[in-house]
Amino acid sequence: MNMMKKREKEAMLGELDGYGHDFFGLLLKAYHDSDKTKKISVDDLIDECKTFYVAGQETTASSLTWTVLLLAIHTDWQDKARKEVLEFFGQQNPSQDSIAKLKIMSMVTNESLRLYSPAAGVLRRVEREIKLGKITVPANMEIYISTLALHQNPEIWGEDVHRFKPERFAEGVVKATNNNIAAFFPFGMGPRTCVGFNFAITETKIALSMILQRYRFTLSPTYAHCPVEVLTMCPQHGVQVILQPYEPKL
Repeated sequence: MNMMKKREKEAMLGELDGYGHDFFGLLLKAYHDSDKTKKISVDDLIDECKTFYVAGQETTASSLTWTVLLLAIHTDWQDKARKEVLEFFGQQNPSQDSIAKLKIMSMVTNESLRLYSPAAGVLRRVEREIKLGKITVPANMEIYISTLALHQNPEIWGEDVHRFKPERFAEGVVKATNNNIAAFFPFGMGPRTCVGFNFAITETKIALSMILQRYRFTLSPTYAHCPVEVLTMCPQHGVQVILQPYEPKL
């Protein structure tokens, strides 16, 4: 609310063009819209901020944490990912154009999202009565779809479903899921797929690339494995890793 009042005052004094051109400014513009079909309430505005500033940050942080854990355990994949990063970027910061070309990084990220999805499940409300297979679902019912159940279903992923195997995604999601693409949905699916999906993936890859450029890391013996759901899937006691500066061979 304080941020709203500050922006509104700046706009009134002519210090801003409108309410600003960032996401918060667009929300404020919608809040003040004279067209009732476009206007949003103050509760809507606050909820959107919670989604972007809280859930958006939390999900990416969770995903990056679990990926670091898995690479700290599987140092062979850490070395492969580092080699790829250094081939593309050397010791320079990752570039936007090249980050999407990191194939091994994509495989590692997808496998991490499969094993430890930030969202343990998604909710959907049924607007009208529908049939799902042999089940009739009445209107206005909420359905909980478990990400964990599908991501760790041995009928889809094989008997080694609980193992960290980034090579599953070597030929993409379709091949990894045996043509059942709906079995992999770390950010939801359909028209209500997470709006920050591409941003979160890019942010994770950039952060991980910069870590790999600078450090080798292994899991600390003090680590206690205890995933819990607190908004997102988090390690209850944190992830302790041992960092060593990475020194490229000349």
